[in-house]
Amino acid sequence: MKEAVVRARVDSQLKEDSEAVLAKLGISTTEAIRMFLSQVRLRKGMPFPLSIPTTDDDLLAPAPHRQVVLDEFYDD
Repeated sequence: MKEAVVRARVDSQLKEDSEAVLAKLGISTTEAIRMFLSQVRLRKGMPFPLSIPTTDDDLLAPAPHRQVVLDEFYDD
């Protein structure tokens, strides 16, 4: 039985952009949140890795991606 309510304040543009993506996937925001929370419970943590990006992350990328990053850097 669904009886709990989850409320969150988010930037209106984030909400709009996210809802557009979810609509293309055929799911509502409510369904997406329910799926997220179900995965948190199942995995007993976040369902995706969390990390703080570092400035050398691009150096660890696959060679083709590294080349794109280098090209963009030198184009500036």
